[in-house]
Amino acid sequence: MNIHNIETPALILDKKVFEENLKAMDEILKGTDLKLRPHYKSHKCATIAHMQIENGAKGMTCAKLGEAIDLADSGVEDVLIANQITDPKKIRRLAELAGDCRLTVCVDNKENIEQLSRAAKMCKNTIHCLVEYEIGMERCGTTTKEEALELAKEIIEKDNLEFDGIQAYAGHISHMENYEERKKETKDNYRKLKELINYFEKNNVPIDVVSGGSTGTASIKAVEGLYNELQAGSYLFMDSTYKELDLPFKNSLFILTTVVSARDGLAVVDAGVKTCGVDQGMPEVSGMTAERIVASEEHFQLHNLSEEVSIGEKLKLIPGHCCSTVNLYDKIYVTDGKKVIDRIPVTGICIGK
Repeated sequence: MNIHNIETPALILDKKVFEENLKAMDEILKGTDLKLRPHYKSHKCATIAHMQIENGAKGMTCAKLGEAIDLADSGVEDVLIANQITDPKKIRRLAELAGDCRLTVCVDNKENIEQLSRAAKMCKNTIHCLVEYEIGMERCGTTTKEEALELAKEIIEKDNLEFDGIQAYAGHISHMENYEERKKETKDNYRKLKELINYFEKNNVPIDVVSGGSTGTASIKAVEGLYNELQAGSYLFMDSTYKELDLPFKNSLFILTTVVSARDGLAVVDAGVKTCGVDQGMPEVSGMTAERIVASEEHFQLHNLSEEVSIGEKLKLIPGHCCSTVNLYDKIYVTDGKKVIDRIPVTGICIGK
């Protein structure tokens, strides 16, 4: 099928650029101790997860229990939920899931550790745990090395739990456009995290895993030698936000749209905020520039495009945020030039689970 016969709006993936992004990440990590544990939330496709593992990823990172269930159901054997699971019903399901794969979850309080232990013991399974350490994002995590150590010891003492190490995620640094600023902030966090690791060593509590990082800090993490798991996700697809950074990855994911109205200085396409994540910025028009883009539910209004377009013409948009965009679709068309060569289901659609 020709790409122009796809009913719009639709997600399309450039196979060649996608594969180049895979190779670019391989080059970053080559010869280092940093292993890729890519983030499932960026693509939510079991097919792509297996491609990443076959390409050398040690396992998958995901954001919620529903995604972990989807990964395990597809046969992925090593899954990290990079968040806290605190709802009692979800904790029970988490403990059951730990019998289907090597399952790791993040913790930052004693009560949750106790709940996880009870559920895991009841299911006769083992849950692996990372103590989350707050490193500047002001989200989840413990804030002192003393508290982090106390939680690690609590995990070690509990039945059916295993302490693996630390998660320290600094997502606020990922999109800093200036590389030197990103590097400086990462070095500041390095010192804080190094103090934590030294404190654990002094107290004879070994840390096997230090997990975190992102697409925007991958090359920095690869040379600093502190983290040994990289949770990058967007590197496969990229988006208009990451496009502004000096990264060795290119945009491979696009929203195919159709021009539904056109007059002097204005083109309107059949995609809007219901089909494109704008939480990190507006999309861009691939191959063109727009002086201004206005969003509504079902449309983007493209003002003063650099090229003239006509009604019925297909345009490609680079989404503002690839992760929140994929979450709005149930399939991705894979393309080679103008030819559709495959269709990948988005299997991890599990809002609220």
